Amino acid sequence: MLLTQQRITEYKQLFNSCVIRTERFAEVDQTINLIMAGRQRYEVVQAKINVPWYFTGIIHCLEGSLNFKTHLHNGDSLNDKTKNVPRGRPTGKPPFEWEDSAIDALKLQALDVWTDWNIAGMLFQFERYNGFGYRRHRINSPYLWSFSTHYEKGKFVKDNTFSENASSKQCGAAVLLRRMSEKQMIVTGEIDSVSQIKSLGGKVRFAPKKFNEHVLDLQRLLNSVGIPLRIDGFAGRMTSDAFFAVTGKFLEGDEKKIV
Repeated sequence: MLLTQQRITEYKQLFNSCVIRTERFAEVDQTINLIMAGRQRYEVVQAKINVPWYFTGIIHCLEGSLNFKTHLHNGDSLNDKTKNVPRGRPTGKPPFEWEDSAIDALKLQALDVWTDWNIAGMLFQFERYNGFGYRRHRINSPYLWSFSTHYEKGKFVKDNTFSENASSKQCGAAVLLRRMSEKQMIVTGEIDSVSQIKSLGGKVRFAPKKFNEHVLDLQRLLNSVGIPLRIDGFAGRMTSDAFFAVTGKFLEGDEKKIV
């Protein structure tokens, strides 16, 4: 599967409209703290093969439970070559250093020659790492979107065995990336739309009869995450409701109460 313009658009729309489930926020943030604790080791890998440290950290979370005593390939012990698929990695004599094994795992996926590390490029590689099988079942891959409103259930419980009722218990890669972006830890210069909406909210007050250029930008962003809204520069009832749908807050000055 190739990263076509259609798929780039799809990934961007999903990322921009991704809402992390409220009940999962604490777990997501805790996981990110654990990834951050290993940042220096991920940066060693980045210095050698130019794979962003946060991409490696997220893969390490999903594939190796952030355990630095196991191969990034599949979670087998570093005391020997991998026993499971891919078997017999890396070359050389065990025991292996985690960084050397991680570089081998990423090279095996040709990530050392990948150059598109924008949002869509990373999401494509995350999905490719796990496989595109969920598309056949017409659901968003939990490997990317678990813990968000883009995923509810459906999971491969083992190789080639899909269950419609099983649900992933692991936070998805895109959700981790999204939360790290919201916290401004990564993705310099490419802030997701929801973060921009939250930021603009501080410049906009509820004022149905007063034109404001910032409202135009806010309304465009709200449209970009899938909320159809007239772009007129007036922050009225529909704009405030749309802002609430994304952020959980009404615009400042809006006296509407949550029942």
